[in-house]
Amino acid sequence: MNVVDAVFPGPDQAAAFFGGVEDGPFVMVNLLKFKPHAEYPDGADADLTGREAYARYGVGVQACLAAVGGKSLYAGAVTELMLGEVDDLWDMVALAHYPSRAAMMAMVQSPEYQAIEKHRVAGLAGQLNIRTKAIG
Repeated sequence: MNVVDAVFPGPDQAAAFFGGVEDGPFVMVNLLKFKPHAEYPDGADADLTGREAYARYGVGVQACLAAVGGKSLYAGAVTELMLGEVDDLWDMVALAHYPSRAAMMAMVQSPEYQAIEKHRVAGLAGQLNIRTKAIG
């Protein structure tokens, strides 16, 4: 299995995701890998870890999710692997509920989200976003 973490989807990947069939609510599973140290373009807050920079984003994104009818369901540190094998574990798992693809798109395009995204970028080395749907 080849695993490639990324901070942003490529244009084709984003177009396929947001152009997909609108089929209502989903939960996004976020597998997060942090940079050892935050990397802000202006060099600010160089004393922060990537996890600490991302935590700033985590606080701000709560209101952004709520504004589009979504919510954070869970966030926790990855502590160990019980089954399977990967070269490098992710640092954190976060679950977010969205009412629709359109709601997620509205959130990421909002000025409020754009204002906090710098913390996400400063802290993340990469991530996987896995869209899930309830069965039944």
